[in-house]
Amino acid sequence: MNPIDPRLFLRSLFNSAVNAASAAQCLPAYLPVPPSQGRTIVIGAGKAAAEMAHVLEQHWQGKLSGLVVTRYGHGASCQHIEVVEAAHPVPDQAGKEAAVRILDMVHGLTQDDLVLCLISGGGSALLTLPAEGITLEQKQAINKALLKSGATINEMNCVRKHLSAIKGGRLGLACAPARVVTLLISDVPGDDAAVIASGPTLPDTSTCEQAWAVLQKYAIPVAPAIELHLRSGAGETPKPCDVRFAANSHQIITCAQIALEAAAATARSQGITPYILSANVEGEARDVGLMHAAIARQVAIYGQPFSKPCVLLSGGETTVTVRGNGRGGRNAEFLLSLALGLQGCAEVYALAADTDGIDGSEDNAGALLGPDSLAQAESLGISAQKLLANNDGYGFFSALGDLIVTGPTRTNVNDFRAIFIG
Repeated sequence: MNPIDPRLFLRSLFNSAVNAASAAQCLPAYLPVPPSQGRTIVIGAGKAAAEMAHVLEQHWQGKLSGLVVTRYGHGASCQHIEVVEAAHPVPDQAGKEAAVRILDMVHGLTQDDLVLCLISGGGSALLTLPAEGITLEQKQAINKALLKSGATINEMNCVRKHLSAIKGGRLGLACAPARVVTLLISDVPGDDAAVIASGPTLPDTSTCEQAWAVLQKYAIPVAPAIELHLRSGAGETPKPCDVRFAANSHQIITCAQIALEAAAATARSQGITPYILSANVEGEARDVGLMHAAIARQVAIYGQPFSKPCVLLSGGETTVTVRGNGRGGRNAEFLLSLALGLQGCAEVYALAADTDGIDGSEDNAGALLGPDSLAQAESLGISAQKLLANNDGYGFFSALGDLIVTGPTRTNVNDFRAIFIG
């Protein structure tokens, strides 16, 4: 057997994971039967929404029309479904206008009609419509603060649902009495469909009280109108007991576990034993990096709990509490912490990247790490400790030429991490 090139090997695993999570691979099998009498209206939001719409058009038997909103640069060519691009992760006016148009589009439907809703991660910011009495500027400020706070995706989306006129099931109710089928690409740990893109068509079990508690927990300042909206209960979301959801259905068509299993299969095909640690890793990226480093060192030095050569795989969504002013998303921060934890441990290479092609809000998907990365940085006068303190993982890996730049992948099952121990 030819020797493994660790960097090419890790890139092949990432490519396999992204391909397995693509709409082309996953969506066709879950398409419902077209209605016999009524119309089919397609709506949706997320970084994968345009690609999902494109694949839907290729496989749908019958007429359809609609509108989906995706991130700038993530569009796809559609003939019958309009694609609108808007801002992510902080919402903008284009996303608000698209949300208004989608609500107008589903108004006045009948029980003979079908609404096919295509949802993926990123939809919370892209499908933005503030509740009455709340401005777009106020929601933008809340979003920015939450993104820097270290809040989990569940916590952020709990707040977003209760400040929205379209999320947290409200879009689903607007479609009634039409039947709504929601197809989702999951980017959230645990794959709770009601959390993905803040569940615009699904009933919600969270409460205004919980949303207010999140803002208090992270000491996020809010306008008086937002405090009143939450503390009075005016922002409460529709619940599962609402009979208007009874005829609706949803299906998660792909998720982090599917991506990790595809990467594992690719590893086996190259003679390397894979171990999936978890598809649902959460926590501070730098803490997760140290834990992964401890496991990798145990394998590299003692052959425990796994024998070499092997690759450790994990997914999920870590968080970053921003304290500095450097560049870099979760995956760069994870890798920089991993590097400090490994301290140049021989024969350990790692890749961490976001499956949507965007690490946070940067132009890279992630980066690669080798056993000589710290030494290379030191030779350039770069302190990994200082850059980590400044949340500047991007700067570290850019200096080494080890950023991974893919451009938009048009899917999103969140973080992908692979550590090869040779």
